Amino acid sequence: MTKEAYMTEAEEHLFHVYNRFPVVFDHGEGMYLYDTDGKKYLDFGSGIGVMAFGYGNKEYNDALKSQVDKLLHTSNLYYHKPLIDAAKALTRVSKLDCVFFTNSGAEAIEGAIKTAKKYAYLRDGFAGHEVIAMEHSFHGRTVGALSVTGTDHYREPFYPLMDGVKFAKYNDLKSVENLVNEKTCAVIMESVQGEGGIYPATKEFMEGVYKLCREKDIVFILDEIQCGMGRTGMMFAYEHYDVKPDILTCAKALGAGVPVGAFVVREEIADASLTPGDHGTTYGGNPLVCSAVAKSISMMEEMELPKHVEETASYLEEKLDELTKKYDFVLGHRGMGFMQGLILSVPVSEVVKKCLQNGLIVLSAGSDVLRMLPPLVASKDDIDGAMKVLDDVLSDF
Repeated sequence: MTKEAYMTEAEEHLFHVYNRFPVVFDHGEGMYLYDTDGKKYLDFGSGIGVMAFGYGNKEYNDALKSQVDKLLHTSNLYYHKPLIDAAKALTRVSKLDCVFFTNSGAEAIEGAIKTAKKYAYLRDGFAGHEVIAMEHSFHGRTVGALSVTGTDHYREPFYPLMDGVKFAKYNDLKSVENLVNEKTCAVIMESVQGEGGIYPATKEFMEGVYKLCREKDIVFILDEIQCGMGRTGMMFAYEHYDVKPDILTCAKALGAGVPVGAFVVREEIADASLTPGDHGTTYGGNPLVCSAVAKSISMMEEMELPKHVEETASYLEEKLDELTKKYDFVLGHRGMGFMQGLILSVPVSEVVKKCLQNGLIVLSAGSDVLRMLPPLVASKDDIDGAMKVLDDVLSDF
């Protein structure tokens, strides 16, 4: 079949909620994806931050194949060894105490919100607590996650959403302080805003919000679904600051390709919040995804991927600096580690399309930011290859 025939057939059967690019991928190898015509693409999107090891990593694949032959599913009525291995690994690297495995990042957000609300309900003896979230944030597409997503165009078609959510300005501590009252049960924020334009939290803001939450017994929720798992040069982005979340959400590179998320909870919050019957999932934390989580964390540590990202990201930033100096419509860049955004005054969507046509996969974040989320194994040579294509594309503008 031709590429066009594949796409036509797909659109006959799929709910059209994605504006997909005109490419049909067939397989991947290392840092590259290949389409059904055999064309090669250098991947600086990694499936929106998922494919930590790139494609076709034998050690990772063999671990999943082995688990497929042993056990795929039991439900959460029973224990299984991959669940224990994954939980031990994730609580250890997150420096938190208890984990609940979900099927996605959005579900992790839902669980985090429920945990915070139940904690406040048991503490205060009444319901109706409020959550402070951030403007321009993105936490997912489910109703609860949308309720704390501070971007109007995602939210408006689905009103009414969850009550009791107020939005503060990201990196503006005073705006958070002004919203706190006796009903506030949680503050939720991304350690690095992703979809909102690649904005890292300032040290003053992150540590100020953390201190405020400690003083007021407010649950401090950090969303590291995109920025966690080594992407910023630490296993979790919050480790760049002098803070420790009460609840941490993660997904994407957590399973390096299989659909899995999690929320990890500080013991004091876990012991005084959800109890059996309050929350659950049929598929979440099944043997296959847990084997992926345990293997991913093990490989990240053995390969020292956070350290590799920290060291190599400075080279990526140097190359982005060069593009900023070369083109007057490149206004700068911001980000942490392998989560970088190039700020453009030309249409980002057109740059993304032209990069794809020229064999480079990049993403957008908002209307003016070109987003780069390469696999964590990306080398300086890979960066050179990506920057050459990007430079050629930008020269057309």
